[in-house]
Amino acid sequence: MPFTLPPRTPSGPRRRSLLASAAGAVALAGCSAPDSATDTTGGSPSAGDRARARAAGDSETLAARYAAVIAAHPSLAERLRPLRAEVVRHAEAFDAGRRTSASASASASGIAAVSGSPSASASASVPATEKDALADLATAERTLADRRAKALLEVPGELARLLASVAAAGAAHAFLLTEDGK
Repeated sequence: MPFTLPPRTPSGPRRRSLLASAAGAVALAGCSAPDSATDTTGGSPSAGDRARARAAGDSETLAARYAAVIAAHPSLAERLRPLRAEVVRHAEAFDAGRRTSASASASASGIAAVSGSPSASASASVPATEKDALADLATAERTLADRRAKALLEVPGELARLLASVAAAGAAHAFLLTEDGK
């Protein structure tokens, strides 16, 4: 009886399944905001609190930039509103993790201010053309995503997962902003 080899199939997962798994992991991670005071997987709580506050502020600033572009270029509103809504949710997720009972009302009012109209200084810095405004937003998203990805090693576990998820969303936003024809 002759010995036959089984058909050659690649071992391990395929590239598509890896990409789908990575996308699914980011979607499942979502924007949860666990209590940072109970996270002791690394870093000091004060370092985590500072990172959370910085991330919340960065998201609030980015949301204001989106609002300023929408105000200056109303024809981009339909395209930018969903992205801005995500950025506002990111700010809320970071802010919720650092809230204490004493600062809850102040933090909530800060988020409410983000969802309002842009400040005069933010609208003054909007590029004159729609193309330039989109490129400016894409650069801001990319820069912030890169900064958050670098910060992952310096923060506790749950905050690192939140930063990773939001950084991935920011990279996707940058791609969507530079995509032509949409």
